[in-house]
Amino acid sequence: MNKIKLPSVYSILFILTAIIAGLTWIIPAGQYDVRFSETIGKEVPIVNTYKEIESSPQGIIDVLTSPIKGFYDPQTNQARAIDVALFVLIIGGFFGVVNQSKSIECGILQITYKLQGKEIWLIPILMALFALGGTLYGMAEETLPFYAIVIPIMIAAGYDSLTGVAVVMVGAGIGTLASTLNPFATIIASNAAQISFADGLELRVILLLLGWVMCALYVMRYAKKVKNNPEHSLVASQQETDKVYFLKQVEESTQQQLSLQQKLILILILFTFAIMVVGVSIFGWWMAEMSALFLGATLFVGIASKMGESLIAKSFIEGAKEMLGVAFIIALARGLVVIMDDGNITHSLLHYCEVILSDLPPVLLINAIYIVEALLSFLIPSSSALAVLTMPILAPLADFSEVPRELVVTAYQAASGLPNLVTPTSAIVMGGLALGRIPYGTWLKFVMPLILTLMAMVMVLLSINLLFFI
Repeated sequence: MNKIKLPSVYSILFILTAIIAGLTWIIPAGQYDVRFSETIGKEVPIVNTYKEIESSPQGIIDVLTSPIKGFYDPQTNQARAIDVALFVLIIGGFFGVVNQSKSIECGILQITYKLQGKEIWLIPILMALFALGGTLYGMAEETLPFYAIVIPIMIAAGYDSLTGVAVVMVGAGIGTLASTLNPFATIIASNAAQISFADGLELRVILLLLGWVMCALYVMRYAKKVKNNPEHSLVASQQETDKVYFLKQVEESTQQQLSLQQKLILILILFTFAIMVVGVSIFGWWMAEMSALFLGATLFVGIASKMGESLIAKSFIEGAKEMLGVAFIIALARGLVVIMDDGNITHSLLHYCEVILSDLPPVLLINAIYIVEALLSFLIPSSSALAVLTMPILAPLADFSEVPRELVVTAYQAASGLPNLVTPTSAIVMGGLALGRIPYGTWLKFVMPLILTLMAMVMVLLSINLLFFI
């Protein structure tokens, strides 16, 4: 019997874009009145001000041009996803030059050789580091460079590419779900809800610790099954080609001691990533600064490897070429959101949520807010945009049921972080899967049991916390 084959990532995103465009012909266009918030520095909607406006249905031309608009806004020339896509291409070029030196390949085999029998502990340790980045500053686009390092390590340790993707994506995802101090989620949402970002911190720490334990055990269990029997891998059919692709057919002789030159290159790579983390979390760097960092690091690696100018350029271009598909996926994902905004149905969907949530009892309300935020985050994958859009509406709505606003913020951020492990409108999810060569359907099969378990955990904790508060 032939297995049902899901469409490619490109087709899935294009089909979703067409569906959203179709909805703009059905859902009435609407708009809330907005005010400028000095605290947030952005315009926020005002509760009870929704009104229908002139419809702006999106047609075939709009669907076809949405990936272009996903790169940048042609009216204002402001970047939408072009900066992220360019960053991905530069990362590809950087690793093209790094791979030419064979330093990472040699380092990977050195690690697996020294950790024989203990490789499984790499999973919770690495996931804890990614979770730390997620909870402190919402690590998202910043995860993209790590796939090229973590996936080969997992494959060389006897696991598969899916394990590597899960370590990065689920690790950062559970951190973002808790977002204890994430300025792009917790702080913006708290400001929009007019409370201190420290309110509800204890519950977020509990979410972080419980979530990390659950996710690490889940990934470790899968990894053990794959190592004990490679046929249990969800990507078993591509394991041999993955080894060639990610390990570049490294010979066993590479297990010899790292040369001084290779050690220097590995130190440069680690230093580059350390600078990126510090720059993003402390100095507020974004795509331009990170792209410049990796461009400079590329030159240093090339010089340290004693490559000629032509070989550096050739390796950089070859590496960037491998990321072209990822860059286009990012534009497609962002174009879907553009269709919804241009069709003026974003505020309409929020208004329907406001109507549905009215007059619910406290425990039902907080869980309904969580579910609504989860559904909205599929359409609005940006955590800051979702916070600015929903908090000014849902936080005052919760007051009528005596639900504390810090629980509304926690419900929002837990919802915003969780679906971004799976939603096809997230450039980070689709980009990470493309980097790992994981079909979207395969990822769904792997991650859905974990997502359902995490959702149940969040809803139980929200309910217990609310009952205790009352």
